[in-house]
Amino acid sequence: MREANFYHAAPDGVLQCDLCRHYCRIRPGSSGLCRVRRNAGGKLFTLTWGRAVSQAADPVEKKPLHHFMPGTSTWSFGTPGCNFKCANCQNWEISQALPDETIPLIAPEAIARNAVRAGCSSISCTYTEPTMFAEYALDVMKLARQAGLRNIWVSNGYFSKNYLDAIQPWLDAVNIDLKSMDDAFYRRVCGARLDPVLDSLRLIRKSGIHLEITTLVIPGQSSDPAMLERLASFIAHDLGTDVPWHVIPFYPEISWKMQDMPPTSTDAIEAAYEIGRRAGLSYVYAGGHSDTLCAECGARLVARSQQFIGAKVERFDANGRCPACRAPSPIRD
Repeated sequence: MREANFYHAAPDGVLQCDLCRHYCRIRPGSSGLCRVRRNAGGKLFTLTWGRAVSQAADPVEKKPLHHFMPGTSTWSFGTPGCNFKCANCQNWEISQALPDETIPLIAPEAIARNAVRAGCSSISCTYTEPTMFAEYALDVMKLARQAGLRNIWVSNGYFSKNYLDAIQPWLDAVNIDLKSMDDAFYRRVCGARLDPVLDSLRLIRKSGIHLEITTLVIPGQSSDPAMLERLASFIAHDLGTDVPWHVIPFYPEISWKMQDMPPTSTDAIEAAYEIGRRAGLSYVYAGGHSDTLCAECGARLVARSQQFIGAKVERFDANGRCPACRAPSPIRD
């Protein structure tokens, strides 16, 4: 164990964790809701430092990020643990697991070396919630910058403002899951609340960090057209019509506790795409809509043969402009 950052002792002697929006008060010998930060001997310790359980080179489109360095590879890693308990989780074997000493320690320097050797352009904190390996992630991110690599997060957006302030100088791009616009969904399915996620999205947008958003459409849970209209409207009005929205289908067979649910139909994904477009969003990625088109004239800026794994990416924007009308391209390199 390593002593954690982002906590303080409350007047009553209980340790106040300041890392995520649960703001757990942790008594001696106990852990927070995430189970990976423990009060031992009056100090808060992180159990996740160095405990990477998965590493791989992925297309950046798999995160998914479509407007950030398209066509490049990113070195992905993550540790056990999450501050959510999503019944639909597709990585539940590690997100709901506890780190232990049987997981070999992997130094941040090794993560950065692996990324360089694999020819990746960035490092992604992903697979589980990066906030849960906060100190480890920050150490890796600093080394990534030294190696000339960019830093990416794939997150549920439940981190505190003080932690966002700490990582902002090192974070280049983030994809945040906006799971629903119903607080009841967050409480029932995730064990969390909606408003902190919306707050994080607003803060990230103001920070200048590149932002993209993903929504998993779960039949009967997060598929209601009225809710999706509210969600798309929030993106358009609070964040901006240029923020990419990824709408992805639910596969029950790989979920944690929703294996009896039906999969998402192609009609539901197409309906969500149309909702996003009607809300004024310039870039909605759903189903067969995986190419990036110019918001001004509709010319193709980036062509993708597939949306995620194994995508063949071809770029047509040159010098940051549309090849047809010369409007500025939304792509960040």
